[in-house]
Amino acid sequence: MSSNGGRGNAPGPGDPATAVKQRPEASRLKPVVFVGASVVILAISIWAIITPTGADYVIGTVVGWISRGFGWYYFLVATLYLGFVVFIALSRYGAVKLGPQHSTPDYGLFAWASMLFAAGIGIDLLFFSVSGPVTHYLAPPEGDPETIEAARQAVVWSLFHYGITGWAMYALMGMALGYFAFRYRLPLAIRSALYPLIGRRIHGRIGDAVDLAAIIGTVFGISVSLGIGVVQLNYGLNVLFGIPEGVTAQVGLIVLAVLVATVSAVAGVDRGIRRLSEINVVLAIILMLYVLIAEDPVWLLNALILNIGDYISRFPEITLNTFAYDQPIDWLNAWTLFFWAWWIAWAPFVGLFLARISRGRTIRQFVAATLVIPLLYTLTFLSIFGNSALSIVMGGNTEFGQTAMNTPEHGFYTLLDQYPGFLFSAGLATIVGLLLYVTSADSGALVTGNLSSYLPTPITDAPAWLRVYWASVTGLLTLAMLIVGGVSALTNATIIMGLPFSFVMILVMWGLSRALRVEGFRSDASRTALSAPMTARTWRQRLARAMNFPGKRAGTRFVDEVCRPAFQEVSGELREQGADASVVEGVDEDTGIPHLELRVPMGTEEEFSYRVWPIEVPTPAFAIRSLTEHDTYVRFEVYLTEGSQGYDVMGYSKEQLIGNILDEYERHLEFLRLHREAVADSALPDHGPGTAEVYQEDEER
Repeated sequence: MSSNGGRGNAPGPGDPATAVKQRPEASRLKPVVFVGASVVILAISIWAIITPTGADYVIGTVVGWISRGFGWYYFLVATLYLGFVVFIALSRYGAVKLGPQHSTPDYGLFAWASMLFAAGIGIDLLFFSVSGPVTHYLAPPEGDPETIEAARQAVVWSLFHYGITGWAMYALMGMALGYFAFRYRLPLAIRSALYPLIGRRIHGRIGDAVDLAAIIGTVFGISVSLGIGVVQLNYGLNVLFGIPEGVTAQVGLIVLAVLVATVSAVAGVDRGIRRLSEINVVLAIILMLYVLIAEDPVWLLNALILNIGDYISRFPEITLNTFAYDQPIDWLNAWTLFFWAWWIAWAPFVGLFLARISRGRTIRQFVAATLVIPLLYTLTFLSIFGNSALSIVMGGNTEFGQTAMNTPEHGFYTLLDQYPGFLFSAGLATIVGLLLYVTSADSGALVTGNLSSYLPTPITDAPAWLRVYWASVTGLLTLAMLIVGGVSALTNATIIMGLPFSFVMILVMWGLSRALRVEGFRSDASRTALSAPMTARTWRQRLARAMNFPGKRAGTRFVDEVCRPAFQEVSGELREQGADASVVEGVDEDTGIPHLELRVPMGTEEEFSYRVWPIEVPTPAFAIRSLTEHDTYVRFEVYLTEGSQGYDVMGYSKEQLIGNILDEYERHLEFLRLHREAVADSALPDHGPGTAEVYQEDEER
């Protein structure tokens, strides 16, 4: 993964970049997770292929039981996810970064936004953008069909199923995984989000069970997209090239997904998923503009504004509408319950991928982008294509309406056939669909491979062979479900597999909220404890330091004459007071200058870590040339457990540096006091992310 250069990404405590240099060992399998998930998925696939009728009956029976007994639960929990992520983003915790406080984003805005969208949306957007609104118009869940009100409801229901409720599930998993992995160096895995609840047991069987459930849900969720993609692309290839619809062509498309995953596994994220995502967004926008111009642009823009208003005004009403007095069971199973289960099944996959590409973003930035950027795109896409389809049906073309409702894979291409230049638009739609199809397979293989591996750092990926393996397993399951009952079998299976992981996501909310409370204690401690690194300076000393831009030789002298004596004196005094303090010294690879760290264990609570780290940065343009002979100068930044504190101690005297160390030590003690009081008041388990045992286990791995 690429990163921006400069001071902001310098390695330090809590920074994965340190781990990259110190622990270059390769990844290894999680045997329980890998074998367990493989056995379950392969067993279901083989069973479905051997006895498709029996599998269809069992799946249908279980789905009926879930819809009757847990339909209300899906509505409630989806709303809770949304409320939680919005609350966290708007609270003071929104300023917390997914990474050390000094980290900066790894990707530019366009590349990041493209991957946000492409990872969370597959070819199903083409599939449902026409069939959804038409179906809701001809057979609405309530009210009379084929009316103006039915048309308004039709688009709103489609927007609802693709709206912020589903993206909130991605945001929840993404911010939890990114927070624990990049800020506290826990594995980039679902189990890490449960650390505040179960502590070290995340490294045992409970953690294995959580990751295993995530892989199973992910594979089933991706299979839905691949299954939809297979039937839709098969029809598109039939229209364009006369390739017959059937199992042979569908198997070929599944093999294509595996091959693309293989190529991308070798190419890596930057040259693989990133480039495909950027190209795909541009082509999809071209396709959308083509239909906008070919239809009636003024009418479609009027409809878009109306749809936005309807979505906003009706959202509070429909978000908890369980249709309790007259439930349309079949409609709920085919639409809302399926979509919520599908979003949940995709949440570990997309959340992990979004965390993987969002290091350095604040929680507020991450949530806002995840909820808003894809929503604006999908809202516009669904409104343009949905209203174009409704215009044709309302104009009297009943044959098109029945086609879009009963054979939705034909609906999108049939819509394009209503406008000039069908070969161009159909070809473009096929390319967009193919890119969405292979991006889903590629991203899914990457994430399932990572979930089934112990990785040395959060930015390390599983080996290529493992990603190819999971792409193949996902392809086999897709084929099995298509044999059982086509897309309907895939949707039913997703409703089943999404249920258990929804409970895991509740635990993730609980764990993240506890961890962020610890961030609050740290912030409170900063305000209440002494922390005034410049107070002991005279104004002449401060001015001389501000005008000085020292080189490497001066940096080494600063370590020898100031840092090392200060660290040793403080460490010695702490040991005399009964603390097990120690000083760790190393050499920075980039500058060749030593760095020092003072460590003071605090029993089962978070240890105190104070490090001064040399960083070579460009000399500013305003520097007086007579005072510096170099284009760069050296800073000594202070790093604590949570990362760089953003200030430079180069030029301090020994006494001033000792004073700064003690300021930060007192702040840490105040943080522990606030945390301890909160634990006592709420009877919470006395552990949280960032404790000494987390770092020790991380180093041992």
